[in-house]
Amino acid sequence: MAIREIITVPNPLLKTISEPVTIIDDEILLLIDDMFETMYAAPGIGLAAIQVGVPKRILVIDISRDDEARNPLFFINPEIIDPTDTLNSYEEGCLSVPGVWEEIERPDECTVNYLDKNGDEQSIRCQGMLATVIQHEMDHLNGVVFVDHLSKLKRDRAIKKSIKSRTSEPKDDK
Repeated sequence: MAIREIITVPNPLLKTISEPVTIIDDEILLLIDDMFETMYAAPGIGLAAIQVGVPKRILVIDISRDDEARNPLFFINPEIIDPTDTLNSYEEGCLSVPGVWEEIERPDECTVNYLDKNGDEQSIRCQGMLATVIQHEMDHLNGVVFVDHLSKLKRDRAIKKSIKSRTSEPKDDK
């Protein structure tokens, strides 16, 4: 397993629509392991393969809190169906837009169909925070970053803020 570099805005790769996984082989399983390691090291609660430069329809999520046991979930070729009309607002952040947090409204519940590591079809009903995170990560697979849900003015400000936060970080003098 390895920690991979997370690409950040304004990298155009983040606008790529990811391709379905056609074969679940050792390479895909290693990618999933690397994605978990990368997400935990960041630290984050969700990561899409495109965020580590791989345009494949794969997500990893773990919304457990620090005082809870880890609950890693992964989704291959996920598809959201049956979102509710009830919206919920969460302050979202993103490993590809570091330093930025914004309120985003999304359906409070949805069902996700996906493949497991054996290629078997699975389905899970998500609600609350898990529903928000899965929708946020699904956006990445479709070339959408969470700031794309903001007005153009707020989006431009958020991207500038993220770039500035990365360029003003103290450099390691070692």
